[in-house]
Amino acid sequence: MSVSDLSRFLVDCREHISDVRPWQTSGRLTRINGLVMEASGLKLPLGSGCLIQIPGDGTVEAEVVGFAGDRLYMMPAEDVYGLSPGALVIPMELPAAPPVPGQASPPRRRAPDRAKHLPVGDELLGRVVDGNGRPLDSLGPLNSKETRSLASRPLNPLLREPIRHTMDVGIRAINALLTVGRGQRLGLFSGSGVGKSVLLGMMARYTEADVIVVGLIGERGREVKEFIELNLGEEGRARSVVVAAPADVSPLMRLQGAAYATSIAEHFRDQGKHVLLIMDSLTRYAMAQREIALAIGEPPVTRGYPPSVFARLPQLVERAGNGPTGGGSVTAFYTVLTEGDDQQDPIADSARAILDGHIVLNRLLADAGHYPAIDIEQSISRVMTNLVAADHLEQVRHFKQLYSRYQRARDLIAVGAYSAGSDPLLDRAIMMNPKLESFLAQQINERADSNSSRKRLAELFGGA
Repeated sequence: MSVSDLSRFLVDCREHISDVRPWQTSGRLTRINGLVMEASGLKLPLGSGCLIQIPGDGTVEAEVVGFAGDRLYMMPAEDVYGLSPGALVIPMELPAAPPVPGQASPPRRRAPDRAKHLPVGDELLGRVVDGNGRPLDSLGPLNSKETRSLASRPLNPLLREPIRHTMDVGIRAINALLTVGRGQRLGLFSGSGVGKSVLLGMMARYTEADVIVVGLIGERGREVKEFIELNLGEEGRARSVVVAAPADVSPLMRLQGAAYATSIAEHFRDQGKHVLLIMDSLTRYAMAQREIALAIGEPPVTRGYPPSVFARLPQLVERAGNGPTGGGSVTAFYTVLTEGDDQQDPIADSARAILDGHIVLNRLLADAGHYPAIDIEQSISRVMTNLVAADHLEQVRHFKQLYSRYQRARDLIAVGAYSAGSDPLLDRAIMMNPKLESFLAQQINERADSNSSRKRLAELFGGA
């Protein structure tokens, strides 16, 4: 065969090879029961992504959330309208090829990261995206070249920098009485309609953090736009990334939205920046996991919550915090909805145990027009003693003592049953109460930095 004939032969082979489709495993959809879909003919690990073909043109994305024998349990990430029995299920990542008999086995290596990777980077600043990293605003594509896994593992606790520096959040009651440390994780506990969103918006606008990441998980769709336009504002949005997974999306997308917001915060932390992560709400995240767990048959144990819920919460929360010494930090606020203002709600009780402090909003204060409605008696910052001076701690102790003493005797004072002079501490609490309440109150458009907050606290007790 001449050289020219061989060349033509190779060209023909190349054309034929280009028409050949690679070998691909697939399965079939056998059942849809509520939120759960079952497939046969596939063996995939948990967390793997799949595409289910709709007759005609289109696919539905799903994720493997469980298995039993040869059956895979999948949860859809979008609407399942149009799916039919026997629909083709295609893995989004091909499994590794089996070893060839007679050949040496390849060297062992770490298992590949099968979790989904979504865009991160400075291109996301000022943008609003969904749990899949798709823009929800009208500002065009993200054009981000960097991606990050949704399944990052928490840092080694021995490698984390201790919490040594304060974080100014712009709220006088928090800066002075519940001082927040850079890298701290706190819970914001409240019922509905107590001013939680307004307080979060004030933090986002007035904080000294370099970047703000807001995860709106499981909230009403109307609240997403209101939070961005009214609470966050242009000043806060310019350095913020908003991940929105409202209540009408699938529970899988709500879980993914929370993980995505945390991954974005981790990315900026790894760049050495100080990040404020606001997650609204941790309760909706737990409810999404409950929907998935109950759908695949996991038994409920505490008020309808299965065990996996209480395992997923610390896995999410522990990803926030300080990075290695000299690096960035993620200071996180997680809102926790207390059903019926019950502080012993199982999610609230579990969150208190894994967070570094909690700020409780009181409905009675909100009903009285006192904003922010922070209940100083029930709130605590667990790292505050390591961040502030001894004289500051003494002023905080004195403030809480007078405030608590007045609250306990409030009814007696209101009906005139207390005689002045009977209790010197209560007499001082009555005299100081207007100043204490004025200190705790703050207008929406008022910023109170850390220095001015501490100075005003000192002035209450005659300090410099």
